[in-house]
Amino acid sequence: MPAPDHRPTPLAGARAAVAFLTLVPVARVDEVGPADVGRGTIYFPLVGAGVGGVAALVAWAVAHVLPPTIAALAAVAVGAVLTGALHLDGLADTADGYGGRTRARVLEIMRDHSVGSFGVVAVVLDVGLRTAAVTALMARPHGLLLLVAAGALSRSAAAGLGILLPDARGGGGQAAVLGGVAPWRAAVAVAVGVVVAGLCAGWAGGVAAVGVGAAAVLWAWHCMRRLGGMTGDTLGAASEAGELVVLLTGAALR
Repeated sequence: MPAPDHRPTPLAGARAAVAFLTLVPVARVDEVGPADVGRGTIYFPLVGAGVGGVAALVAWAVAHVLPPTIAALAAVAVGAVLTGALHLDGLADTADGYGGRTRARVLEIMRDHSVGSFGVVAVVLDVGLRTAAVTALMARPHGLLLLVAAGALSRSAAAGLGILLPDARGGGGQAAVLGGVAPWRAAVAVAVGVVVAGLCAGWAGGVAAVGVGAAAVLWAWHCMRRLGGMTGDTLGAASEAGELVVLLTGAALR
């Protein structure tokens, strides 16, 4: 059987970004190669914005028949379903890793797919804070647009971290997919995320972008010091944290 043809096409990067970040069936697994994902990093913020847009529409629709808190929880649930809970899983594994005392033990714990007590607590806090923030945003004009900004900024931050920082597993983890990607793609991804946030939320989007950038720098420093780089799990945790920063910033400012 001939090997799959991974020659670049105009839409290969966009399809790869959607397939890598969501469960939307735009391509089969064997049709998307690492090079396609690398080219698709510039589309990561747009994919995130799309997921946020769907979540915002769900919140708006459900709020017409049910209380705001339930509508907000529905939006959070839809976001998790669309992404296959990819980032929540990364958050849980990253949190469980804090039960290890050495770098090797931390990486071993994070590779284990079972979820421990640290992971459960992290996910519960994340979902709870996210639901509360979305509930607050629903009470404000155009507040749900912060969900779009959150999706864009969080994915641009994750793309930047994955491209610019080394793979902590030395080529044996999901973060290695972004290794070797040209740094200019990280700059483009960040720029796209900031532009989307500005268009959706104005000055609040700009403030949120600064907050996400600061959080990303601190997370990069921490992961380099503790693990020597990034893993797929720490990138997922970065995406979850980025979204939460944007939503909480929007709830505080708008």
